[in-house]
Amino acid sequence: MQTPTAQTDNNNSAMQWQLCSETSLALYMQPPITLEKQQTCWALADRIEQLDAVVEVIIGMNALSVFTKPLSFNELNDLQQQLADISQDTDAKDIQGKHIEIPVHYGGQYGPDLKPMAESLGLSVEEVVRLHTEATYTVYFIGFQPGFPYLGGLSEKLHFPRRETPRTKVPAGSVGIGGEQTGVYPFSSPGGWQLLGQTEMPLFDLTQTPPTALSAGDTLQFKAIDIHDA
Repeated sequence: MQTPTAQTDNNNSAMQWQLCSETSLALYMQPPITLEKQQTCWALADRIEQLDAVVEVIIGMNALSVFTKPLSFNELNDLQQQLADISQDTDAKDIQGKHIEIPVHYGGQYGPDLKPMAESLGLSVEEVVRLHTEATYTVYFIGFQPGFPYLGGLSEKLHFPRRETPRTKVPAGSVGIGGEQTGVYPFSSPGGWQLLGQTEMPLFDLTQTPPTALSAGDTLQFKAIDIHDA
């Protein structure tokens, strides 16, 4: 049976609302991932979380998940159409966040995937670091771990698949690339991203308010402390 969907157009980007369960709906946007689409997600989240039937809205990468109170099937269908209507009438939201620099040790023991990734891309280690550090990244949302920033703005020259076999333990502070995205692991954990380097800058600190160093809409640049070509 085909899952019911509701489609709309916004900012020249096809969007589709889909029923996922008795208490959840999801918004999908067609690729490619863009900042404008993410800004639309930010704006939609502000409006949708005000609806009486909605319990929680979670922002993803060019996507939204909406969790509801228990509703009948007809009520869910009505809500799905309401979300599609809201999507047609919502402009992108521009967040003027702060800008920070994140110092990074690149390569060697800090970034064991830097050299093999550079070789696969046909670039030198220094070229990969230059491309990674010259870009200004926008925080699209925080997820996976407390304080883990999902970033937009990675050069297409550095798009690279995740590792075929994830590591069981990635050190805290590791800076990596997974597909079209780059990010920083605030805590040690399993992970499959290619590791380019490591920062000593904490991204989550419970003694601070807020505890996360970054929020959606902030921008950042990575700064190379040193480069280890090994």
